[in-house]
Amino acid sequence: MMHKPSREDATAPEWIKSSYSTPDGPDCVEVAAAPATILIRDSKSPDGPRLSLAPTTWAAFLPFVTDH
Repeated sequence: MMHKPSREDATAPEWIKSSYSTPDGPDCVEVAAAPATILIRDSKSPDGPRLSLAPTTWAAFLPFVTDH
């Protein structure tokens, strides 16, 4: 599911970058936890669309990316 943030969003999520990212690296994925969902966005486009995942889906995805 894609989520386009709006100005009406009452609370801004706290976005986290990977510890492997460099401060000047433009190609980063950022992740934020929101109530009942995990949000993912492209750091090059912080106001762009976000991918929204259920926490269980995110938990199933993490072992795949950490092992590769």
